[in-house]
Amino acid sequence: MTVRIAGIIRESIVDGNGIRFVVFTQGCPHHCEGCHNPQSHDFDGGYDCDINKIMTEIKKDPILSGVTFSGGEPFCQPEPLVELGKMIKAEGLSLIIYTGYLFEDLLSSPDKNVLELIKLADYIIDGRFELDKRDLSLRFRGSSNQRIIDVQKSLSEGKTIETEL
Repeated sequence: MTVRIAGIIRESIVDGNGIRFVVFTQGCPHHCEGCHNPQSHDFDGGYDCDINKIMTEIKKDPILSGVTFSGGEPFCQPEPLVELGKMIKAEGLSLIIYTGYLFEDLLSSPDKNVLELIKLADYIIDGRFELDKRDLSLRFRGSSNQRIIDVQKSLSEGKTIETEL
């Protein structure tokens, strides 16, 4: 199975806590003004990559804390990311997902793959980047409207639980 990606970063310290392997998905419907990755917007851009190849690269690095799915918009390709996410979790790594969608809107999606991808995540950083709310002092977020959601706690308590990383 393949996922369309804009690229990867093998070791990042700015895309979540610890040292993270980052998969930048290709294609985004949000087109936020001031986006950090505008080259990832075009759904026809980037390249297809086998998820097993990505997992092989992840396994090569013993110091990783986890994996981050960023974009583009990861929830536009939930099916291959669910399969990759299952492999990541089987390795004992954490999973963070950035999305321009709101967590509550994702939860109401009729797409079973979207819901399955949510369940695999440890944290979701949600909300569109808003240039007028840009705040460089925030950890792992670009604008003050974006939230860090503790997914597992939110699912178990039946309400959105925000946290810090």
